[in-house]
Amino acid sequence: MSKIGIVRNGVVAALLGVGLLACSSGGSPSPTAKESSPPSRESVTIPTVVPATGGRGQAFIAAAGSDLAAVGYEQSEFFISGTATSYRSAQPLTVDGNWSVEPATTADYKTRAIVRRPTDPAKFNGNVIVEWLNVSGGLDAAPDWTYTHVELIREGYAWVGLSAQVVGIDGGPSMGLVAGYTLKAADPGRYGSLVHPGDQYSYDMYTQTGAAAWFANDVLLGGLQPDRVIAIGESQSAFRLTTYVNAIGPNTDIWDGYLIHSRGTSGAALNVDVKMPTDQRIRTDLKVPVLQFQAETDMLGRGLNFVGARQPDTDLLRTWEVAGTAHADAYNLGIGDTDNGDGVADAALFQAMLTPPASIYGGLLSCSTPINAGPHTYVLRSALNSLDTWIRTGEAPESRPILDINAGAFALDAKGNATGGIRTPQVDVPVATLSGLGQSGSAFCGLFGTTVTPPPAAFASWALPNGRPAFDIAWIASLDDAVAKGNILEADAVKLRTVVKNATMPS
Repeated sequence: MSKIGIVRNGVVAALLGVGLLACSSGGSPSPTAKESSPPSRESVTIPTVVPATGGRGQAFIAAAGSDLAAVGYEQSEFFISGTATSYRSAQPLTVDGNWSVEPATTADYKTRAIVRRPTDPAKFNGNVIVEWLNVSGGLDAAPDWTYTHVELIREGYAWVGLSAQVVGIDGGPSMGLVAGYTLKAADPGRYGSLVHPGDQYSYDMYTQTGAAAWFANDVLLGGLQPDRVIAIGESQSAFRLTTYVNAIGPNTDIWDGYLIHSRGTSGAALNVDVKMPTDQRIRTDLKVPVLQFQAETDMLGRGLNFVGARQPDTDLLRTWEVAGTAHADAYNLGIGDTDNGDGVADAALFQAMLTPPASIYGGLLSCSTPINAGPHTYVLRSALNSLDTWIRTGEAPESRPILDINAGAFALDAKGNATGGIRTPQVDVPVATLSGLGQSGSAFCGLFGTTVTPPPAAFASWALPNGRPAFDIAWIASLDDAVAKGNILEADAVKLRTVVKNATMPS
């Protein structure tokens, strides 16, 4: 088994350590895929890309799992360097996102990127996903890889994870779970030469990495030629993409689409002296599709409160608000780390609704009540699939209902689940009450939502009022409806139908 990180102080390997993620079997490229128009080479800055070497000889990132080779994928790591530009605005930034920014200062940088791609070029579907790695935990993490890797690998995507922010390289203010796991601290022999001049330069570093996917693909992608390059980022990274779309997006042709995953009411800082507006919308003069994906926590959670930034869908903007989901959950905090697409993780996630965990990574982080075990991963996979179809065909996904929010609170059904929004059988034929709110405990716990399962004595009357056979029929019918509406992919539904039939319910 190849490894991608080193555990140095006994903290749980699942968080820090690290092995390559196992995923589902590779799939064939879509027969309807078509090439987009790459940007003009003269209009972009192409950084220097060289294979990463030195130190312990292994890429370091918060992840867990086993060998990617078993599913026809391989991982490489690269150093990316160049000169980046920061940006400023001569006018106050407005809530409508229709900004005009100008170059400010420049600085040299050297960062790293991790690439996961099909070993067989014939299985590459033409899509390159560039994930803005998340640094909320004080080290680089790839939550969007974890949430979507089953879909990425079965469809043949290439994935690039960029260390775009200074915290992941040098450290700094964060909600860090453990100390000493910035890149330079984790492996100074490998990463000691990295230079990050400050997060005001992160936007151009990200643009240049997208340019490298197009024009340095002989090195970065092992010769794979992209048809489409797509930007994605979750949580803190989504805040930065929100700012990126409004400030940088109009001035670059690098990206074919954006998936902004779990953002808050405003974007991240553009520059150290630029005031960011609250309730920030996405600009309406977009050139490429933007899909915003919002969990319940993102709508009303402390420090997020996206509800104030709601805006109507447009020809190039869709927002998905998903009932029963949290900002982070049992899947991306453990179960998803070893999901190889064979259905075992699907069964584990269903079981987590019945016996939900209150701690993660062997007790490294414990919350006051069990965390959310909702359908976040399945709907996000479908969102990515829908964005891909939108980019390739020009046909936007149907607009989705929004969550019902009254006087700053979710409207709830008789079993305590939120009404409105994107529906799944997990909330419409529930075995538990799933929420993105209501959690307490350590700093991160407020992002993890809750799962409340009825006590055993009340479970049958609460979840199975018409008996188990009727429950199975109703759950699968709801699942089929979610597939028909594009909320869950049929490839995932195949596994879930078997999971629900085989699930052992409390007696």
